[in-house]
Amino acid sequence: MARESQTARKQRCGRILAILKKEYPEARTRLEHANPLQLLIATILAAQCTDDRVNIVTGDLFGRYRTAADFAAAGQEQLQEEIRTTGFFRNKARNIRAAAARIVNEYGGNVPDTMEGLLTLPGVARKTANIVLGNAFGKNEGIAVDTHVIRLAGRLGLSRHQDPVKIEQDLMPIVPRRDWTVFTHLLIFHGRAVCTARNPNCQACKISRLCPSAFSFHRNRKHGMTNTGQR
Repeated sequence: MARESQTARKQRCGRILAILKKEYPEARTRLEHANPLQLLIATILAAQCTDDRVNIVTGDLFGRYRTAADFAAAGQEQLQEEIRTTGFFRNKARNIRAAAARIVNEYGGNVPDTMEGLLTLPGVARKTANIVLGNAFGKNEGIAVDTHVIRLAGRLGLSRHQDPVKIEQDLMPIVPRRDWTVFTHLLIFHGRAVCTARNPNCQACKISRLCPSAFSFHRNRKHGMTNTGQR
């Protein structure tokens, strides 16, 4: 099959985006939050953890810690116990306390609203920064790449990479900037509902005609192979 030009890929991505917007009009972050600080903490906790579990934990956590100063003053062992069920709780507690302290000392207690500022916070890389900027501040500075985005970008032929930074670099030129934040949510919703990791439901997929991997998973499985759609 001929290699797809970037122009053609951008046009195909636009059609995918339009269909998914109609399919998932409610697509947005599932992490419950009332302000940028809460979203930052919830996103740190969401690493290697489900959003539902994080929401259970933060339901109590955000009642006890209301400001960055509160989190900065939290005891390490106490915070560890409070977030234990999210996994990797020692590192998460350490990063939350350190990030909160920096927010207090360097940003007057307010979560920075720039990529540059967010990346100075312990435990914050581009994915977390993109989530906070896009969902708490309405700023599209990049595309948050999680496991669903990695899987679907590969299956849809929108990126040939596995590295999240390289995938983001592939996606940003073909997705309109105004849609960078919602694009992540659309792929997550579709990845959870239809294009699952082990058993994608291509028959029910509304974008299968635009997907170069459509139905190949099932064909390959008959021959003892698996296909994640990565190229």
